[in-house]
Amino acid sequence: MSGTKSVTKSAAKRAAVESATTAGRGLVLGFTAIAGSVTLFVLSVISIAFILIGIGVFTTPYVLTAVRMHANQRRLLAATWSDVKIPVPYRPMPADLRTGVTGQVERTTLMLKDPATWRDLAWLMVDMTAGATVALLSMALFVYPVEGLVLAAGLWRVFEDDAYWYGFVPVDSQLTGLFAAAFGAAMFAVGLRYAGGIQRGYFLLARAMLAPDHDQQLAQRVAHLTETRHDAVDTSAAELRRIERDLHDGAQARLVAMGMDLGTIEALIEKNPAKAKELIANARKSSAEALTELRDLVRGIHPPVLAERGLGDAVKALALRLPVETDVQVDLPGRADAPVESAAYFAVSEILTNAIKHSNADRVWVDMTYAESMLRITVGDNGGGGATIGGGTGLSGLERRLGTFDGILAVSSPAGGPTMVTVEIPCELS
Repeated sequence: MSGTKSVTKSAAKRAAVESATTAGRGLVLGFTAIAGSVTLFVLSVISIAFILIGIGVFTTPYVLTAVRMHANQRRLLAATWSDVKIPVPYRPMPADLRTGVTGQVERTTLMLKDPATWRDLAWLMVDMTAGATVALLSMALFVYPVEGLVLAAGLWRVFEDDAYWYGFVPVDSQLTGLFAAAFGAAMFAVGLRYAGGIQRGYFLLARAMLAPDHDQQLAQRVAHLTETRHDAVDTSAAELRRIERDLHDGAQARLVAMGMDLGTIEALIEKNPAKAKELIANARKSSAEALTELRDLVRGIHPPVLAERGLGDAVKALALRLPVETDVQVDLPGRADAPVESAAYFAVSEILTNAIKHSNADRVWVDMTYAESMLRITVGDNGGGGATIGGGTGLSGLERRLGTFDGILAVSSPAGGPTMVTVEIPCELS
């Protein structure tokens, strides 16, 4: 009996937390939709109109940048709150954009020529009307029932002389107050069942307005593939140069030295056997070192354990060589194609190397799963945080290389830690 009561209390507590969370999110979305979208839409219209008299040239880039930040915040909330992905379709600004008045004119022109700008402005109009209504509805389903309970508790007496309408219930007595409470309870139940879907509908409406159309998505796809193809070619060329350099400076130099030792041994073997024996020992040592370097080089190109036993065991073997405690959890029902496994392995290897070098962590963990045709790898550490993508960091290069496979890289690394790096690669397992 006590166990049943505990489960009931836990379920009630969970429902209360979910209700408060959904209502709070609805309030945030409704308030920002009204205050933020209305303000930014008015400022945008005024600023664009003032281009004709010159003032708008200086204000429009800043206003439209604020609009994009507002839209990007909606994209972030859509992904984190309702798992709705809204693409970011803005055209990149040229790196060599000029400064001064000429630069402002060029920046304004480029932003106004971007179709995404006009989609943002259209979305602002929808967001401050239909969007705000939908968002506030998801909140009202939890807040409005409270009024019904208050009326049933005795507030109806304040309106005893003139019936107070609660929804479609005229409240003028204790009985009608109880009807109001029942109506509020029914509304609360509807909120528990549908408020999350209503908020998801809000984000789907935002996606319908903000996402590019099919032709624009296709053009972006072609541009992305072109960029990732160039990155793949550059990466392959750099890898070939690394292999050539390692062979030249490492194994090749040792083999040349060993050949010279063997020539000297041939000349000394009868005249000075002791010296020849010493040189033979040096040659044996050089051959062992050359063999080790060749094995390391091969492992850097494609680890044998990866080819023989798959990604999970390869990452586990990699973790055994790390100087910190590393926990690897693998839940993969099969194996991906060799290029995908190789890309995933070296992505994990680079992320772990960065964690060891820069995070000052004493514990690292790797979690590998597969679901819905997506290989997902999460690498975390308990270090100091501060990892970012951009600025020419190794993570930026890794993100570009994963782009060759339509993969994505996400980093969560607040100051003070912990750091969480997530890699997702679409693929099929065999």
